[in-house]
Amino acid sequence: MVAGAQGLASFDGLRMQHWRLQPREDGVLVLSLDRAGEAVNALSQDVLIELDGLLERLAFDPPKGLVIASAKRSGFIAGADIKEFQAFDRNGTVADAIRRGQSVFQKLAELTFPTVAAIHGFCMGGGTELALACRYRIASRDGSTRIGLPEVKLGIYPGWGGSVRLPRLVGAPAAFDLMLTGRSLSATAARGMGLVDKLAEPALLIDEAAKLALRGAQRPLQQRAMGWITNTWPARQVLAPMLTKQVSRKARREHYPAPFALINTWQRSGGGIRRRLDAERRSVVKLASTPTARNLIRVFFLQERLKSQGGGEHGVTHVHVVGAGVMGGDIAAWSAYKGFEVTLQDREQRFIDGALERAQKLFAKKVKVDAKRPAVAARLKGDVEGNGVADADLVIEAIIENPQAKRELYAAIEPRLKPDALLTSNTSSIPLTELREGIARPAQFAGLHYFNPVALMPLVEIVRHDSMSAQTEQRLAAFCKAIDKLPVPVAGTPGFLVNRVLFPYLLEAVTAYSEGVPGPAIDKAGVKFGMPMGPIELVDTVGLDVASGVGNELAPFLGLTVPAALAAKAEPGRRGKKDGQGLYKWEDGKPVKPELPEGYQAPADLEDRLILPLLNEAVACLHDGVVSDADLLDAGVIFGTGFAPFRGGPIQYIRETGADAVLERLRQLQTRHGDRFAPRPGWDSPALR
Repeated sequence: MVAGAQGLASFDGLRMQHWRLQPREDGVLVLSLDRAGEAVNALSQDVLIELDGLLERLAFDPPKGLVIASAKRSGFIAGADIKEFQAFDRNGTVADAIRRGQSVFQKLAELTFPTVAAIHGFCMGGGTELALACRYRIASRDGSTRIGLPEVKLGIYPGWGGSVRLPRLVGAPAAFDLMLTGRSLSATAARGMGLVDKLAEPALLIDEAAKLALRGAQRPLQQRAMGWITNTWPARQVLAPMLTKQVSRKARREHYPAPFALINTWQRSGGGIRRRLDAERRSVVKLASTPTARNLIRVFFLQERLKSQGGGEHGVTHVHVVGAGVMGGDIAAWSAYKGFEVTLQDREQRFIDGALERAQKLFAKKVKVDAKRPAVAARLKGDVEGNGVADADLVIEAIIENPQAKRELYAAIEPRLKPDALLTSNTSSIPLTELREGIARPAQFAGLHYFNPVALMPLVEIVRHDSMSAQTEQRLAAFCKAIDKLPVPVAGTPGFLVNRVLFPYLLEAVTAYSEGVPGPAIDKAGVKFGMPMGPIELVDTVGLDVASGVGNELAPFLGLTVPAALAAKAEPGRRGKKDGQGLYKWEDGKPVKPELPEGYQAPADLEDRLILPLLNEAVACLHDGVVSDADLLDAGVIFGTGFAPFRGGPIQYIRETGADAVLERLRQLQTRHGDRFAPRPGWDSPALR
């Protein structure tokens, strides 16, 4: 009997729901995770308890080696079960859950025989921590293989031993780059870092993993030295302040405590593995109960909900974009990058040429393999005559914000469309009922509103009207998924969701600016609340011309006054970032902000003046049914504006602060500054409580 088969006999009587055992003739045992009833492997407590029992048996009757793999095609392990983690937080048992994970992984690390993690596809969070507890790691040479520790995006950090083991494996600088950013690595990058010992073709992964278990591997001396030197007490005292300074440039400690806690725990914790695991556990348990962690986990599920709306077939192969300006050109380039055949139309070739030049920059940045870039670029073609209309499955109009101009374009295009083609507008604020007049097939017409910059902003609004078919919405959601965007269906009223919520915030910022409050003080107040950039900087980034156009479109509907700085048409050469001059001067793509006068004190109510109009309009949008529920509203505003994710969205922030308290602050602003702060309809909604 082979050694692996003999070891397998010792598992008689052990019920296994999630793990599969397969002995090999070479004496290596393959242990594959196949979580019952789930399409994706995640580490639930049941999975860990079962693994714990298996490891105990293996320690008693060891094989020659152990390979841990996935029995699912979808990937290795996606991480911990986040829904289960939420339940532990509600029940106050997070500490027990983290202790169990640490204990099981430490048991794996202490096995006396070689262990290998065979990674194919995604390997995230707890999956990476399990791999780190193995003696060796091998990854498939496949584009789907990605390895990471994204816990910081959930307001915590690796708590099953990952923050303890990774710095000593690859060295502190590389480890913290991975943990503090939450980014993932390709198999090749993980091999270069030293996180992975070997690469293999997918079909040979298990065989090569078994060979690695039997033969072992020697890590390069430089990697071993980095792992030791950078974790000594003196090195930790030198590196930790440097890491903290780097993090402080991008995040505020009071908003995002996890990266600071990670650095601090590593800096202070020495001694053996048990002491370091205890320190890790105590720190992560404390973080898990913070509002930041709870809200970021909520945002994770909001994102998953938006992703889930993209099911089914989109039926789109060829995309035709009309309008080669910044938005149209970038929509076309992104669609080509994501695999679609794209034709780009405009009045003159010179406009298309500019868009094609920008597209080349995108492809150079995104397509890392030089040899693959020409094929991507070839998918995007200029089309002054608009011949691509006849072959298109999806037409995206992205011309000027003028209803008459758009309707004239539709009248020229629609007769040439294929019977099942979809016609959409990237309008940012015009009601769809205005645009659909004269359209012969309104069921196949919709808004498809992207945000600038297209390559960075994850959200796309699918704008409805009462004649649009459900199939059109489903196809557009599926198309959004295919181009890695998050779709949110919204009503076709002025401004839809994102701009309707955002512009009261921007208009109030420019109003304060017009009253003499310095731009940097206004921006500082916005960033202090948690916005990704200040509102004055954002207006310049959007463009004074664009902001003025949308503001003038929305102001009458919202009952607001457009401040002087936006009321007049923006002067040529002074439209903001794109011209190098707007409310700020811009150099090398960055605003040159003047220093605040010495001793300057911003108005005490400045933050409320900025944020409360946004909250007020969010409540009105919910009341008016712009989106179907509060969760979709929060998701749309977070992913469409960058609204402070750690606050969970406008409605969640109102709930946590107390709707009555926010309403009282709003009324105080109304008394002090005027009726633009009058409470909008909807503050009596149960959804706010």
